[in-house]
Amino acid sequence: MASTPAPPQAPPKPTWDPRRPAPPLPWLRPTIRIRLTLLYGGMFLIAGILLLSIIYLIAAQALNVGSELPFKITEGRVTSDICSNLPSSGTSDVMNKAMDRCVNDQRQHALDDLLSRSLLALLGLAIIAFAFGYAMAGRVLSPLGRILRTARAVAGSDLSRRIELDGPDDELKELADTFDDMLERLERAFTAQQRFVGNASHELRTPLAINRTLLEVHLSDPGAPVELQQLGKTLLATNERSEQLVEGLLLLARSDNQIVERKPVDLAEVAEQAVDQVHGEAVAKGVAIRGEQKSAVVQGNGVLLERIALNLVQNAVRYNVAEGGWVEVTTEIQHGQAVLTVSNTGPVVPAYEVDNLFEPFKRLRGADRTGSDKGVGLGLSIVRSVARAHGGHISAQPREGGGLVMRVTLPV
Repeated sequence: MASTPAPPQAPPKPTWDPRRPAPPLPWLRPTIRIRLTLLYGGMFLIAGILLLSIIYLIAAQALNVGSELPFKITEGRVTSDICSNLPSSGTSDVMNKAMDRCVNDQRQHALDDLLSRSLLALLGLAIIAFAFGYAMAGRVLSPLGRILRTARAVAGSDLSRRIELDGPDDELKELADTFDDMLERLERAFTAQQRFVGNASHELRTPLAINRTLLEVHLSDPGAPVELQQLGKTLLATNERSEQLVEGLLLLARSDNQIVERKPVDLAEVAEQAVDQVHGEAVAKGVAIRGEQKSAVVQGNGVLLERIALNLVQNAVRYNVAEGGWVEVTTEIQHGQAVLTVSNTGPVVPAYEVDNLFEPFKRLRGADRTGSDKGVGLGLSIVRSVARAHGGHISAQPREGGGLVMRVTLPV
């Protein structure tokens, strides 16, 4: 009879624990608490030893001076250089009382001298202790400064920075290592998100380009029915809008990164090119474009900076009044920073809804911009993302009577 095979055994459980292993003797770990205790306890002990030594030397000198008699007997008469009121002759009681007063005066003089010198020594030691404590505190807290500088660099969209703190295995090193692990996970998450958006945008380009080509071929047929041509034009406009959306998503994914390669770019030239590109649309809508563009050179990516100016000017022209509208575009240097300002007439914008303008696919009063024929709803989101990537920021303020004042500030 054949034996029944034994059921397969479950695989062994992993023995590796991803958590930080505990030290064998945790009370011997050089923690910050133990290091500060030893540091300040040692400083206090050293200061006390120095103070006692100084007081001992001063007291020894005072006792040496106080051991000498403040008077002397010369030819049966008592004379003194310290006690001026010592009588030279008299009865024994008078002379004894006078000599006692003289000795007490000399003792008091020695004690006063000891007190004054001790106070001076204490003041000197206090100054030295504060200076030494300040230097030691700076040395102990220097890892916190390194962590703070790295956190500021990360806040500027540079997720590749790491602290990499070396030194004793204390709480600060553990904090720095934890912060580095968190930054690594954040960088992977942001990179994966941007890669996904970029890949999806690239993959969507091909079918949209094919659809556009097919629609253009059908529309070029003069024998096509009118209804079919109208449908083709509608589908072509929808396809063009989808292409703009894909291009906007791709640019938004690119601009979320920190700009690595920077070149000198004049905002005045960027603004002039944007005005030239929007000039035809502005004339068709009856919007006048004005403003003075002064030279303002910044370090950045020229293509992305041009997109900032183009998006702002396009929005200012498209979201304007029906008649008598204007757009003002200026560039200048203010307080050591390059400033691009785009102002326009237009509908009244409540101040509490200004922040919604910079959100993707959002428009005023919480409605989606995806259904508007004025854009795909990514223009101001791209502007904010590009400005942040260049170390700058954008602000918007409602104008009195309608319209907005958009101000982009970039470091020179």
